[in-house]
Amino acid sequence: MWPLSPKSIGILMGVLYGISMRIFLEVSGTFNFGSLVTISFMFLVPVAIGFIRVHFEYNQLSPMTYGRMAVVAWQPIFVFLFVSVVTLLEGSICVAMALPAFMFFASIGGMLAGLCHRLWEKKSNKAVMSVALLPLILSPLELNFLHLSKTYEVKNTIVINAPVDVVWQQLANVSQIHEGEYPSSFSQLIGIPRPIRADMSGGGVGAIRTSQWQKNVVFKEVITEWLPNEKMLYNFEIDPELIPDHALDQHVKLGGEYFSPLHGGYELVASGNNQTLLSLKTTVLDNTNFGIYSRVWGEVIFQDFHRALLKLMKDRAENDNKLVLKTG
Repeated sequence: MWPLSPKSIGILMGVLYGISMRIFLEVSGTFNFGSLVTISFMFLVPVAIGFIRVHFEYNQLSPMTYGRMAVVAWQPIFVFLFVSVVTLLEGSICVAMALPAFMFFASIGGMLAGLCHRLWEKKSNKAVMSVALLPLILSPLELNFLHLSKTYEVKNTIVINAPVDVVWQQLANVSQIHEGEYPSSFSQLIGIPRPIRADMSGGGVGAIRTSQWQKNVVFKEVITEWLPNEKMLYNFEIDPELIPDHALDQHVKLGGEYFSPLHGGYELVASGNNQTLLSLKTTVLDNTNFGIYSRVWGEVIFQDFHRALLKLMKDRAENDNKLVLKTG
């Protein structure tokens, strides 16, 4: 058997470190020692992976440019995430959300390894150990003392070429949404199920609107404001225990520990030429410590979902309006 090259050792050690940290931090969550949904795992673990990758190969490629350090640091990241998906440690949604952060911080780790080699070559082994242990040191502190829970609203609006009363008829009860009828969206591409139908029991404030999505996802929306042809607002009533484990990754499960829509609804404004401005808004609770990173992802996913659903409402309302004009 041929001995492994420094490049292969760097990739292998980076992957093994990432998988080990992934399993250890999840298990240690039971004891409030660590968690996967922390800055320590999302940002510091990839720094360590990138550092390890470059550390083992640096002396073999002298001089090694910082640009190359930044790029080769991605190699163990790709392998680590691929292994995580294949072994069902993670789902496609979490991997898609983590990938940009992992690549960016792995590059920082790779360049940091090169800097350490250039400044403290004799102490580079101590440096790699320090970087590798940093997530383990900071994770329990973050988990027990840093809590950055926040809420934000996502809102989208579309112009529909139909009178407001025709648009209103699309909102409470949404008949079966067929595969080709629902617009393609980024959220579906990364594994988020699409809505199938919504059924309203009764009408007005206090009524229950039940939404059904693919993969047996079902949740309720309790109507809080009901003004025909003007607005329909609701609070989400989601039991995470009723959301199948295979439907959404555990860390982004609806109503779960980290992300949850709180309330939202539709608002309609009649404009000239028999047009209607239809708005859909959702207020989201974010219990992670990821700051702007999780906010950006929340905006991307909810706006993508809003646009697809509003497009569906637009198409249905405009088709219904054409039928009314023909028969009228």
